[in-house]
Amino acid sequence: MKTYIVICIDKKNSLEKRLGNRKMHLDHLRKINEQVVLAGPMMNKNKNPKGSVLILNFENKEKLKKFLKADPYVKVGLFKEITIENF
Repeated sequence: MKTYIVICIDKKNSLEKRLGNRKMHLDHLRKINEQVVLAGPMMNKNKNPKGSVLILNFENKEKLKKFLKADPYVKVGLFKEITIENF
């Protein structure tokens, strides 16, 4: 297993989209609960989410990308940018 940090930046004015898909997103993460080191939102100055940070263990980057592609947040186009780095 390798550990990756995933940084996702929300598109502007997307709070309703984030909140409307939050439960499905969390359910998706629970499918790999044992692989999740850390997961949570990044907050703006108004204490509203502006993105997500995930630290995940995956066999390789291709499997991680496949998992992310199936995330409800990704499917609804919440993010303007996703960065994946080795951690």
